[in-house]
Amino acid sequence: MNEGMKISLWEDGRQILMQEFVCVTGIILKQMPVGEYDRRITLLTKERGKLSAFARGARKQGSRFGAATNPFCFGIFKLYEGRTAYTVSDVEIQNFFESLMKDYIGACYGMYFAEIADYYTRENNDESRMLKLLYQTLRALCSPSLQNELIKCIYELKAIEVNGEYPGVPSDISLLESTVYAMNYIEKSPIEKLYTFAVSGTVLKELQTVAAEYCRRFMDCKFKSLEILKTLC
Repeated sequence: MNEGMKISLWEDGRQILMQEFVCVTGIILKQMPVGEYDRRITLLTKERGKLSAFARGARKQGSRFGAATNPFCFGIFKLYEGRTAYTVSDVEIQNFFESLMKDYIGACYGMYFAEIADYYTRENNDESRMLKLLYQTLRALCSPSLQNELIKCIYELKAIEVNGEYPGVPSDISLLESTVYAMNYIEKSPIEKLYTFAVSGTVLKELQTVAAEYCRRFMDCKFKSLEILKTLC
């Protein structure tokens, strides 16, 4: 069935519109319990930006939506579009990011990145680049060869660039040539090639300093996951 197809029934020769559904590709940013058995999820999607949807019975034992409505799950979501809300009808998960769920620190980094995506994105906007950035960043977190601290710097700086606020290399502080090169690479490289380099400890510290200042300047928000990370790292 195609996006926008309507499910109808016939009554006394009249066609009665029941519900309309859409299929979206996206990643779950967060979920929260609703009522006794349900969940409400926040999805970042390629087709409709950020949206919320209810997963009925997701917290019941054995529910097919149980594991599929956890944070970081990426896949195709079939949603019924009601008057005021979406409801999950079916899910085809392509990546659960299970290794993150087994790594507390990795999961905290992932939740921080999801919070930034939640902060920046809006419903019905074209958020395809932000979705791609979050997905590739979660993949990087699952790689044991990459430093979480470097991943964090890259994600923060690229998220600012994706949202059109990146000011470039700061002119008011002295940076190593390698740091300048790394910042220019982060700004200009395709998202798919972001996490393909390593840096020295000195360069990492400079990147952390710049990223922290840019986050303070451009993200007027206190992220809960970041506060937790500060106590762990």
